[in-house]
Amino acid sequence: PYMRDVLRVGEDTVLIGHSSGAEAAMRLLESGTKVLGCVLVSACHTDLGEPSEALAGYYDRPWDWAKIRANAQWIVQFHSDDDPFIPLESEARVVAKGLGLDGTPDFKVIPGGSHFFQPFPQLLEVITEKLLP
Repeated sequence: PYMRDVLRVGEDTVLIGHSSGAEAAMRLLESGTKVLGCVLVSACHTDLGEPSEALAGYYDRPWDWAKIRANAQWIVQFHSDDDPFIPLESEARVVAKGLGLDGTPDFKVIPGGSHFFQPFPQLLEVITEKLLP
């Protein structure tokens, strides 16, 4: 994969994926690439019925949540309570449950964050917290 072979994502990497980039990050971890940490922003587990999303191929097979989890020392997931594209309950929370994040401090629902088109301070805060405990 491009992230591993060209960007050289590896065990010292904090991988951050937003929207379909979150699915790319999860598939990379699922393939066996190990990372230090992973931040998922506006993640989903289906193509949401969007043909353009289906083309990515991320949704062609079931997710192996245990493999994803095993290949990151830590995973944090951000979602908004008003994301206009990715529903909280039927998409983001399913990802959180699959990864064992639901009900933990590592599943963060941000009020009014929409689809995170703007920078949000919680991202830097969580990375700082994870890297400088």
